Amino acid sequence: QAQLVESGGGLTQAGGSLRLSCAGSEPTFSRNTMGWFRQAPGKERLFVAAIDPHGDFTRYGEAVKGRFTIGRDNAENTVFLLMNSLKPEDTAVYDCAAGSVVYDVTSSGQYDYWGRGAQVTVSS
Repeated sequence: QAQLVESGGGLTQAGGSLRLSCAGSEPTFSRNTMGWFRQAPGKERLFVAAIDPHGDFTRYGEAVKGRFTIGRDNAENTVFLLMNSLKPEDTAVYDCAAGSVVYDVTSSGQYDYWGRGAQVTVSS
């Protein structure tokens, strides 16, 4: 029953912006911590951002601090990632994830289920 459906992503030039969206299923979405991770080919999966169930607390990976913003709208069962001032090194597949009990939001193993991923490509 639980599923995450991503939308957005695409290609932009350096300095551009993109918005990713992730829609979750009822009724567990509002109880889940949500996170975004990214992985480039041949590279390890990296933590990007996370937000608590109520949307009161957020956390960002060092590489995206000040440039990316995570948010959620529990009434719409969605979480989004606004990516500004994009750099070529941001190029990766971005995955959203949900976890019912998450003690360390930066650890991918803490999450229960994932979306299929969205490609983000930033040209120089």
